[in-house]
Amino acid sequence: MSDRGGDYSYTTEGPEVAGDRKSGFMGLPALGIADRFAALPLWAKVPIVLALVSFAFYLPFLTILPFAYVRTDLSSGGSDWGGVLFVVVIYMIVAIGLNVVIGLAGLLDLGYIGFYALGAYSVAIFGSPSSPVTKLIAEKFGLSEGWAVPFALCIPIALAIALISGVMLGAPTLRLRGDYLAIVTMGFGEIIRILSRNVDAVTNGPAGIIGVPRPPEPSENYFSSIESAHWYWLALAVLILLMFMTRRLEDSRVGRGWLAIREDEDAAAVMGVNAFKFKLWAFAIGAALGAIAGLLFASKQAYVEPTGFALNLSFLFVAMVVIGGSGNMVGVMLGAFLITYLPERFREFQDWRPFAFGVAMVLVMVLRPQGLVPSRRRAKEFEDRKHEAEEAAADV
Repeated sequence: MSDRGGDYSYTTEGPEVAGDRKSGFMGLPALGIADRFAALPLWAKVPIVLALVSFAFYLPFLTILPFAYVRTDLSSGGSDWGGVLFVVVIYMIVAIGLNVVIGLAGLLDLGYIGFYALGAYSVAIFGSPSSPVTKLIAEKFGLSEGWAVPFALCIPIALAIALISGVMLGAPTLRLRGDYLAIVTMGFGEIIRILSRNVDAVTNGPAGIIGVPRPPEPSENYFSSIESAHWYWLALAVLILLMFMTRRLEDSRVGRGWLAIREDEDAAAVMGVNAFKFKLWAFAIGAALGAIAGLLFASKQAYVEPTGFALNLSFLFVAMVVIGGSGNMVGVMLGAFLITYLPERFREFQDWRPFAFGVAMVLVMVLRPQGLVPSRRRAKEFEDRKHEAEEAAADV
């Protein structure tokens, strides 16, 4: 073993756990179905995956009974089904990004809404002709009226701003741990919201920015605000790409470093893992994924304003990860789906929504503290702690 931070050859899992993890599918605990799927040859796996992806793309037009009852537009006052699907996928992207920070690196981030807001405001500030920034640039350089940065160029700008912000937030604060880090990140989320409300020369203050650009369209009004299905397909394609990239990252040396830090930061440092560097990577990558989600949401809405990025939404993001199963990509997406979809599907009970959400949170934390679909490692951790508590009680 080398004493250099990047040169280490180890696994954070024992042989038994590591072998079990390989048998799962995208981190899904081996509950029989996942084991059987993992044992299938590649020629059998591909059609199954393609069928699932095809069904996901077909969802906006789901009219086959009894499956059609999942739609949110069954009643006259129901929400647009395609729009709900779009928001569900956006929050799934958010959950995957926050899972990198919380589930893989073990860092509690209560201000993730800040990165989501940065992505939304980045595309609005540089891509909207009504933005104070684009107006200033056009006036200073003599550009045509209504000039703005194209949508395609807004994407790397938003990613760069999010990455830089993640590094700027993480560099001075990642030496903190636990509650202290959570409080600092919560403050970051509030700082972004307050700045967006008060820096009129950049964000147009409380009035917000209209005319947020849309992606390149194959036909006129293909990505108009009413074409929710097209936006859903775009977001779903981005989600699938990010799932693949995040999964590859989790299996890389960086991912193993994150898991080692989450398990025991001091032990990981002794083994040669540069904890600060890997935690900074987690913050930056998580920030980039959050910015992508915010960018897509702002482009779909064609309008951004500060009240849409309240701190309570950041707490909701954390709940998605914890309820679904921290450290498990499938689990956190399930958590995002349930928290986003159920309130829209049962709007007739909206007066009882806070009570029902609170009861559900308590029940999940009591009955399934590891999450609805926990990672194999996290489930084993909770089981070990349970046995330790039982042994301690027996000794007393």
